[in-house]
Amino acid sequence: MTTVASATLDLLRPVGLAELDTLASLQTRVDRKYVVPLDALERLLPGLEPGARVLEIGGERDFAYESVYFDTPELTSYLGAARRRRRRFKVRTRTYVDSAQCWVEVKTRGPRGTTVKNRHPHEPRDRDRLTADSRQFTEDVLDDAEVAYPSESDLAPTLVSRYRRTTIHLPCTNSRTTIDTDLVWTDVATGDELPLSGFAVIETKTGSTPSSTDRLLWSHGFRPVRISKYGTGMAALHPELPSTPWRRVLDRYVAPAA
Repeated sequence: MTTVASATLDLLRPVGLAELDTLASLQTRVDRKYVVPLDALERLLPGLEPGARVLEIGGERDFAYESVYFDTPELTSYLGAARRRRRRFKVRTRTYVDSAQCWVEVKTRGPRGTTVKNRHPHEPRDRDRLTADSRQFTEDVLDDAEVAYPSESDLAPTLVSRYRRTTIHLPCTNSRTTIDTDLVWTDVATGDELPLSGFAVIETKTGSTPSSTDRLLWSHGFRPVRISKYGTGMAALHPELPSTPWRRVLDRYVAPAA
């Protein structure tokens, strides 16, 4: 697996998970995403703001993630995003592979384009299914967000994404920057796999104010793009689906599925 190997990151002071969650939990936030060639990271990372710290757990700074996305047979979640519906939603389990921790996460849209994420503990052994407790949690979150959706019993796993992540804390805005590498999508129904080869996905997670990482990326000519690990992966593996929001990313960066 490729890791984000950088002398810059090696020199950053560490931040623990509990402290990071206290400083920058950002469950309601603005996400900006960038697709950056791996070979560009070395010239970008030295420009991180002074005082930036990197998440470190057990001496490690690079972690394996696995997300299982759930949708209805009609792909209500996917089509809501593809058609830019105001009341769209996303349901997934996220497993932190190295620590064997798992959560069910429900994302909805907040005011002014913010993303609202709610999560609930989930057993790692059940990451490819929603338990009764997780279904009730999902239903409650969607009800509170006034999201119309089919019966919870219809939600089933559709796509898996696996990748490695490095997380950076930016003290000036108490925000996070994440760098994801080795992204691979797997279609649950067919087992087909598709990697995002040669690129990292950088996400800035902030309040309303762009972070210094955003400004750094802008100064090097990188602009935010629409990429969703669920939406883009499904569109790449299923070219027959509507894919307008992710068309630019698909055409520029993602090899078409065989």
